[in-house]
Amino acid sequence: MKKLIVSCLAVGAFINANAQNYWKKNAGKTAKVILTNSKTNEKMADKGTVKFEKFGQPKETDACIFVDPDFKYQKLIGIGGAITDASAETFYKMPKNKQKEILDAYFGKNGLGYTVVRTNMNSCDFSSDSYTYVEDNDMALKTFNVAHDEKYKIPMIKEAQKAIGKDFTFYFSPWSPPAWMKSNKSLYKGGRLENQYYQTWADYYIKFIKEYEKRGINIWGLTVQNEPMATQSWESCIYSAEEEGEFLKNNLGPTLWKNGYKDKKVMIWDHNRDLIYQRATTTLSDPETSKYAHGIGYHWYETWNNKTQLFDNLAETQRAFPDKFLAFTEGCKEQFKMSGIYDVSLGELYGKNMLNDFNKGTALWTDWNVLLDETGGPNHVGNFCFAPIIADTKTGEVHYTYEYYYVGHVSKYIKPNAQRIGSSSNRAALTSTTFMNENGQLVTVIMNDSENDIETNLWIEGMSAKLSAPAHSIQTVIL
Repeated sequence: MKKLIVSCLAVGAFINANAQNYWKKNAGKTAKVILTNSKTNEKMADKGTVKFEKFGQPKETDACIFVDPDFKYQKLIGIGGAITDASAETFYKMPKNKQKEILDAYFGKNGLGYTVVRTNMNSCDFSSDSYTYVEDNDMALKTFNVAHDEKYKIPMIKEAQKAIGKDFTFYFSPWSPPAWMKSNKSLYKGGRLENQYYQTWADYYIKFIKEYEKRGINIWGLTVQNEPMATQSWESCIYSAEEEGEFLKNNLGPTLWKNGYKDKKVMIWDHNRDLIYQRATTTLSDPETSKYAHGIGYHWYETWNNKTQLFDNLAETQRAFPDKFLAFTEGCKEQFKMSGIYDVSLGELYGKNMLNDFNKGTALWTDWNVLLDETGGPNHVGNFCFAPIIADTKTGEVHYTYEYYYVGHVSKYIKPNAQRIGSSSNRAALTSTTFMNENGQLVTVIMNDSENDIETNLWIEGMSAKLSAPAHSIQTVIL
């Protein structure tokens, strides 16, 4: 394998005097390195420390990532994944000791540091069956109950909440209103929420919040509609940007506020990056609508069509709405094959998306199912997908994919309320982001998805530490 010799992975100059003095006083300072290397099969391996020595101006031929802590951007709300019906059903099919292992792997003190959990309101494709919480034509919602969720979903969510503690950040999304509220009289294949049911549907969200909070699960936020431009063979519902805005402005927003839920974080869009700018600029153009929205959610599935991730759309949307946070609310690798669960490309898919999303302003990052079974389900329409952890319910084995480790290089070391700081890369082979934790700890994540090993230096204010970025690897450098 060809080896590229380059000089530095640069973390740029602290400009202010205090920062300069800090580095002058800390010549010889060391940084800890954690590495996942597909070639050697190392997974989040502790590689010890690297020492900083004097190093001057990088040359144009040097591969560098420049980071400047004087430029501060968004704060991290948190990182996590979805506890769907499929995740919870799979979880409770596993032996008790494996259940504990899975919980610890995500939410425990030695796990990935997940603090965010998303779930579905009413059924979604990752449910074993289709359901709602009311009987047909019950406009008063007198029959509303969440008994369906009490068997699997609610118990697993409460286990995650207990493990996470005070940083628990929980939100939900609907895939479809009840069929009788919709133009096509079906949970499936799109359809629209009929005008006469706008207020009934808004009241439905309130019922859901109250029932979950009655059970001790605090709701942090919600999205208006999962994938409002997707006509799926499973649960789905279509809203134009104007329709979503009208529902939020006239029904959902005022109803949340009237019920004392002004603090619930409402996210619009909740679909792909391709239309995010158009949706945000249209839906939020009315100040009366915008006041009810806190964030703009998005998915990554446009990447499968054109092989191009539209990260710049995130940056443009963030510039247009600096008072709203960007939230990655869902993404996964589709077309599950058990034979492919140990492919490093799964991890690199996550690494590329996470690092670029954060560099473009994302504050909340949520994976899709935290757990699926050996079929990539259960899924009542056969839309089987990968998850970071695959549990074989037949053998009791727990499989950790590269997705798990690549996410962990970010989520385990970059904590909620960490602030992203200025950075840029001058080489396509090296993708990186840097955050500063509240304790002042500087965390840089570096991914090399090329076929070449790259010898590097981590460069800060004229000081450099020698590093190696192996081909198809990801590493976290903690300073």
